[in-house]
Amino acid sequence: MIRKATSSDIESVLLLTKACAKSMISKGIYQWNEHYPNAAAFEKDIARDELYVLISDHAIVGTIVISSFMDKEYQAITWLTPNGKNLYIHRLAVHPDYQGRGFAQKLMDFAENFGRDNGYSSIRLDTFSQNPRNQRFYECRNYRRLGSVYFPLQSEHPFYCYEHLL
Repeated sequence: MIRKATSSDIESVLLLTKACAKSMISKGIYQWNEHYPNAAAFEKDIARDELYVLISDHAIVGTIVISSFMDKEYQAITWLTPNGKNLYIHRLAVHPDYQGRGFAQKLMDFAENFGRDNGYSSIRLDTFSQNPRNQRFYECRNYRRLGSVYFPLQSEHPFYCYEHLL
């Protein structure tokens, strides 16, 4: 089941993202760290009504932010569609104990259906350049890589921007 997150979910979401960060670091992927993601980001997501959680076995095992807000870092990208009716995916995560069961696919199916049902023209996102597994995940879903952005608090390496037409 996927539902909107509430303030009482933040602790569980932080535990989930910290477990993901630890797992990625063990594989040499330094995408998330002590600065990101953080409670303040998730609180803002909840205030904007954009944070969703995936429940399995009575626990939060996945999360996704589905936003209509375009971060300033994305303004330099030449997107496939005009800016306006686009969704942005952030902080997609599935707890390492639950990875490989199709939960990330379910979260992305949910986001894409939400976009289609609400008249959005595309979904945009970024993924870490040093995380080939994530790149394959989005490319297999027909997301097109369009450029790079940088988030200095996260990494010196770029993040690749992708867009998928709905």
